[in-house]
Amino acid sequence: MRENDMLEKEEIFSKVLRAGRRTYFFDVRATKADDYYITITESKKFTEEDGSFHFKKHKIYLYKEDFAAFSEMLQDLTTYVLNHKGEEVISERHQKDFKKEYHTEKVALEEPVPNLSSFTDISFDDI
Repeated sequence: MRENDMLEKEEIFSKVLRAGRRTYFFDVRATKADDYYITITESKKFTEEDGSFHFKKHKIYLYKEDFAAFSEMLQDLTTYVLNHKGEEVISERHQKDFKKEYHTEKVALEEPVPNLSSFTDISFDDI
């Protein structure tokens, strides 16, 4: 068995964040020397044309000596993004706008609805 496989067997504490097609796994693991480190794994689902699917995973190993700098940089980056772009997810707004435009355009291309007053009012009793 490879050393990496042995390192990842000792899972101590975990959190999962599901975000659409992506899932983030935050795991505290133990080394053979019983020291702790963190793994952050992004798993993204891809669906093939035939309906089958697979996952692509990306993993980051974060060791205690890097926690403070990592945390500080992550805080700086998230603050920067929120200050410059706000909390609204632009891609979601774009999707909504696209759907509205597509729906409006699609309706405009269809034939007009006939005037309903030109139809005769018939009840089932008349048939």
